[in-house]
Amino acid sequence: MKKFRVLFCVLLSGLLISCASTSTDDVEVPLADDAFKLYEKSQTSMKAGNYQSAIQHLEQLDSLYPFGPYSHQAQTSLIYAYYMARDSASAISAAERFIRQNPNHDNVDYAYYMKGLTNFTAEVGFFKELLSADLSQRDASTARQAFSDFAELLRKYPNSSYAKDAQKRMIFLRNRLASYELHVARYYMERSAYIAAANRAQYIVENYPKTTAIPDALVVMATAYDLLNLSELSEKAKNVLKLNYPEYAAKL
Repeated sequence: MKKFRVLFCVLLSGLLISCASTSTDDVEVPLADDAFKLYEKSQTSMKAGNYQSAIQHLEQLDSLYPFGPYSHQAQTSLIYAYYMARDSASAISAAERFIRQNPNHDNVDYAYYMKGLTNFTAEVGFFKELLSADLSQRDASTARQAFSDFAELLRKYPNSSYAKDAQKRMIFLRNRLASYELHVARYYMERSAYIAAANRAQYIVENYPKTTAIPDALVVMATAYDLLNLSELSEKAKNVLKLNYPEYAAKL
């Protein structure tokens, strides 16, 4: 029994010595300087236009230091880097994550704005650059989402520094959405679906006032009602058209 106690003490002493000899230098502990270096590297890559490299540094920074002094900068920079790299899904996801985790942050309006801008660019840039197609003939779901994103920004942060630009883009989007609805109304006219055409045109007049599609929508309404023998409704549409857009009267 005595020998056992001696052996146990020897083993315990050896273990304690081993633990004591293991210094903190042998353990990789993330340092604040490392966070700063990663952030600096990401900004250098951004300035050089190397957004993929910036994303790698920022993702690493966000992963290693989720609550560090550069966490918020890393997250907002990631939104922009994804946007510039044309990774719309990741940009929107990063913006939504920032909003969810930092609802009261001073820069949360930036995340709302970037959501709208990303959808706006995906809507306009894709068709303009790749297809050179008429936007009015394309599905408008992304345009609607962008409009909704900007509207949310203005509703929650009307004094945001991004509000003015968001308003300008919303004007464009309203015209885009109205033009799409007009395209659908004309589609129905070509297929003799006059009730559907008139209803779609009326929807434009009621929901997209002061847009460029209004006069053509009134023409569709007047023509469709004529073909449906709804003379009273047709005259009403014609009168509104002649009063506000006399140059379009020749189209009737």
